[in-house]
Formats: sequence, structure tokens, C-alpha cells
Amino acid sequence: MTRALWLALLLTACGNGSRDPSGEANSPGARLEAAAEAAGLVPDAARTSIAGSWARDTDRMCIVDTPGSSQRIGVLIDYGDGQGCSASGRLDRRGSRLKIAFGNCRFAAKFDGERIGFPATLPAACDALCTGRASLAAMEVDRLSDSSAEAATLRGRQGRLLCGY
Repeated sequence: MTRALWLALLLTACGNGSRDPSGEANSPGARLEAAAEAAGLVPDAARTSIAGSWARDTDRMCIVDTPGSSQRIGVLIDYGDGQGCSASGRLDRRGSRLKIAFGNCRFAAKFDGERIGFPATLPAACDALCTGRASLAAMEVDRLSDSSAEAATLRGRQGRLLCGY
């Protein structure tokens, strides 16, 4: 009887306080990141606005707030010599996950508080947005400005506003 009681207590103690079965929420890395966010050293991706201008090298992105829950997003990649991409559409945000829809090209991207990254593999429908050997796959951009007015001026290859109305 005593052995069964100890076993029951042991199992109960192991289960208490363990809401994250992977242990990631209480890992040293997670605690360090939480402390850095609390100190203001690292932006909290779930609370940071993503509206504005984004870029890396020749890759450009604009994000503009709209009435409702979605935002306008535009992307311009220009490698010259007929190699590039141009797209505009809608973005729905759920914390650090971004659901992007450029017409039939739909995928989830990530926002870490400082940069936005597209996945390395995209649906085949995204190929129609690019010319030559260019691709939207694995695009990664950093914030240039948090000004929606500035972001709304980004133009695509044909001169059309990508985040304008």
C-alpha cells in the first residue's frame, strides 16, 4: 500500500506545473528571450507593429494598415535583366505568424520582431508573380521605416502602387 501511495505522489508531482510538455517555455533560451523583451532589448514580435517599409539588398516590401484585421502587402524583387518579382495582396497577422495572400499565391511567413521571412518552399501559384529565375521563396527583409505613408509609395515593375489603393 505504501509503495502505491509513493508512486501516485511521484507521478502527480511530475505532472504539476508542466503545461508545456516540450519544456520550451521554461528553457534557458526562452527565459533569456523573455528577459530581453522585458528590458526592451529585443522587440516582442506579437506586439510590434509591422506596418512600414522593409528591404534587404534589392528586395523591397511595403505593409500598410487597412480598416479591419488585414493589411495590404506589396513585394518588389528586381535583379535586373528580366529577373524579378512583383506582387501585392493581403496579410493577416496572428502574433509572429503572417498569412499572406497574393491572389492564388498563399503561404505563411514569420516575423521575429526585427525581420520578416518567407518560407523556402512556396506554392506553384507564386511562380506566376516572377520573371526569369527570380523567386519569392526564402525572401527575408529588415525594417527600414515604420511610416505607412512612405510604405504606400512602393511601386511595382509596371509602376503600379503595390500597397496603395
